[in-house]
Amino acid sequence: MTNGWGAADAVPAHEVVGALRDVARMGGFFDLDTAQGPGSGEGGLTGEGFAARARTVNERYDTAEARVGVSIAHLGLAARLWSPVLACALLHGIVPETATVEWAGDSPTLRLAEPRGSRAPQSTSSLADAVRAQADGVLEGVERGLPVKVAPRLLAGNSASALVGSAAQLLRSRPGLRAPLTGLTRELLQTGRLLGTGEVTGPELTFRRRSCCLYYRALNGSKCGDCCLAR
Repeated sequence: MTNGWGAADAVPAHEVVGALRDVARMGGFFDLDTAQGPGSGEGGLTGEGFAARARTVNERYDTAEARVGVSIAHLGLAARLWSPVLACALLHGIVPETATVEWAGDSPTLRLAEPRGSRAPQSTSSLADAVRAQADGVLEGVERGLPVKVAPRLLAGNSASALVGSAAQLLRSRPGLRAPLTGLTRELLQTGRLLGTGEVTGPELTFRRRSCCLYYRALNGSKCGDCCLAR
């Protein structure tokens, strides 16, 4: 994947680190670690690493259906990519480059091995392209090595659901971002494979997707709030 990075747009590493550490204070999926330390040894988001995490999900939910573990793990990974990239872009005007994202040890947490980034474009459409490339673009790379076949529209729906979920959490934490955040989220849902995956249904960035993540098929699972099957 090319990222279109240019020297004129590049942001010093310390600024990228500072932005990521700031948004990490929102907790959970916004935490993209930049600290040096032992990684997973996989050198990135490998298919083997993802498969191991999907198996862990299957064990946790006591289900033998491989697609369920893959989809739930994929949805979590999507949220961990969208959240910090979206937050840094809107709060700091920096789009982190995620080409060196890796698993942080055996946990689902991510770390950016080589913090780099660029200045966020001024136009909403250009910003959407930049943000999507660093979140959904990386996710698509992981999908090429999935251990089991999963419908492409389910995977795209997972990414869209994670995007809007991340945006909604950011809105709750930073309500002053409502206008630019809503505009960027709607633009992203018209970008690339996210087009047609669902729609924003309310001012608090509630969402209704057109596919299902399969969580309801896990033991004690249920239909998610944005699921097409929910009524």
